[in-house]
Amino acid sequence: MSTVISELFRTHLYKRTQGRITRQVTFAAMALTGALGCYRLSQQLQFYDPYVHYGIPGLLFLLALWISYRIVNIPRFADFLISVEAEMAKVSWPSRTELFRSSVVVLVTILLLTAVLFVFDLVWQFLLIDLLRITGPG
Repeated sequence: MSTVISELFRTHLYKRTQGRITRQVTFAAMALTGALGCYRLSQQLQFYDPYVHYGIPGLLFLLALWISYRIVNIPRFADFLISVEAEMAKVSWPSRTELFRSSVVVLVTILLLTAVLFVFDLVWQFLLIDLLRITGPG
């Protein structure tokens, strides 16, 4: 824990040129989360003095930006993000036609399973309600 706290007060970038895209996306996601939280806080403080209404969320947003910036440069986390980007570069992405065909297979399978479950439901409803005269509670 003390390592994380000490890293928050440093200014250098760890392995500056490696894993840039993954770090930038992670930073953006963390900053967006902080921005949404600060926006929500400003809504809660709308009836207070404008210094409180805008000042506290603004300062917290700046703090969230700094913490997000520093977290993606903590050596262990940065190494993880660097390895994630390296693995993503190895992925073989499907072509457009392959993606379309796979999506069609998934949608048809879902529709068929829906139809099968609907038929099962009708059969059980017929057996339990019409043949055995079992009614639900109430």
